[in-house]
Amino acid sequence: QVQLVESGGGLVQAGGSQRLSCAASGRAASSYVMAWFRQAPGKERDFVAAISRTGSRTNYADSVKGRFTISNDNAKNTVYLQMNSLKPEDTAVYLCAATSLSALTRVPTLYNYWGQGTQVTVSS
Repeated sequence: QVQLVESGGGLVQAGGSQRLSCAASGRAASSYVMAWFRQAPGKERDFVAAISRTGSRTNYADSVKGRFTISNDNAKNTVYLQMNSLKPEDTAVYLCAATSLSALTRVPTLYNYWGQGTQVTVSS
């Protein structure tokens, strides 16, 4: 099993940048495909980005492609989400997730482990 803890959320102005971190403990993060999802109030949990175990493959939602970058540092057992050119519609709770599958799936129900989330608020 793996435990996931997100950090780095907060309030940022539109056009600004923010970096989220997801620290894994227990089993190594490199044993899983890791992903970021987000959920706004009253809305479904949406896929943001995923990264393979080695970091060689990534997958992004169209809404964040070109603005967000997912990366991992297996030595630190941490996955990051660098968010640039933020928009008010990016406001949500951002959650880190891990799956034992090999595919960079966008389906939240296929992820086995979840963090508690970190709030990101983008002001206009």
